[in-house]
Amino acid sequence: MNREEVFDRLNVVFREVFDDDTISVNDTTTADDIDLWDSFEHINLIVAIEKNFQIKFNMKETVALHNVGEMADLILTKLA
Repeated sequence: MNREEVFDRLNVVFREVFDDDTISVNDTTTADDIDLWDSFEHINLIVAIEKNFQIKFNMKETVALHNVGEMADLILTKLA
């Protein structure tokens, strides 16, 4: 899987979690860019991403993420 494919799947997950078909994430997208992205929805998002990509994150990894680009990189690392 390449980075573009990861972002395609991330867009689907974000749209489902936040119930907003207009969301389009990129490398610099953060919680500040999505109105409903609070700490509770962050947990739902992480769980949805884990299910979609069939991977597991640990707490240290999720706390260290600053934007969706870093999330995509971590996903690619876990899939490798």
